Amino acid sequence: MNYGEWYSQHAQKHGDIVKSLSHLSDEEVMEYFDFDNMKIKHPDFCPLYPKDQKCHDMESLNCYFCACMHFRFDDNSIRIEDDKRVYSYCSIESKNSAKFETKDSIHNDCSNCKVPHKPHVIKKYFDRDWRVVMRDCDSGKGDN
Repeated sequence: MNYGEWYSQHAQKHGDIVKSLSHLSDEEVMEYFDFDNMKIKHPDFCPLYPKDQKCHDMESLNCYFCACMHFRFDDNSIRIEDDKRVYSYCSIESKNSAKFETKDSIHNDCSNCKVPHKPHVIKKYFDRDWRVVMRDCDSGKGDN
């Protein structure tokens, strides 16, 4: 599965959950996406939920922004760097971001970054439509 396919599928799952929460306040919706709640109520939302495994080592992990508003990708590649195709990067160059490199490609590794899972960041960027916040992620769409 490429980034674009994951993005579309995830946006649909996220949207379906948020629609089912229309009776809740924004604050309650944000709280609903707590890892411990989501793994029980929506085990198909994340492949790590059935394993009771978090993607980031955080005591209180909020999954509202599974994926980060600062992640940029293009399934056709963004640029060439050191004779390798760059498929993703961090737009804020987080100090906790890293590169995952193969023989021919470079991908952003967000596993040590917790930015989108912090409560103040979720509140700052919150929108009930995940795609609104994530609209700049797919660099290949030309919306940037």
